[in-house]
Amino acid sequence: MNMKVKESTVMFSTRGQVVIPRHIRKEFGIEEGTRAIVYETPEGIMMKPVTEKTIKTLYGKYKHLPLMEKLAELKKEEKGR
Repeated sequence: MNMKVKESTVMFSTRGQVVIPRHIRKEFGIEEGTRAIVYETPEGIMMKPVTEKTIKTLYGKYKHLPLMEKLAELKKEEKGR
């Protein structure tokens, strides 16, 4: 698999906050209030946004895991805001 990696530079605030560049937010469908899963990896920090598109791709695939229940709860919470 040959993947092209795009880079952007960001800065952390004193509270550990970071602004994701607009072109990346647009590409991944990240809007205000979108949640993300943060992973620690040997290479560093990885974030995966939990968007409606992400959730739809998982339906049925991992039905037997409690993760799907948690994602469904998060989706309901986001719609209730």
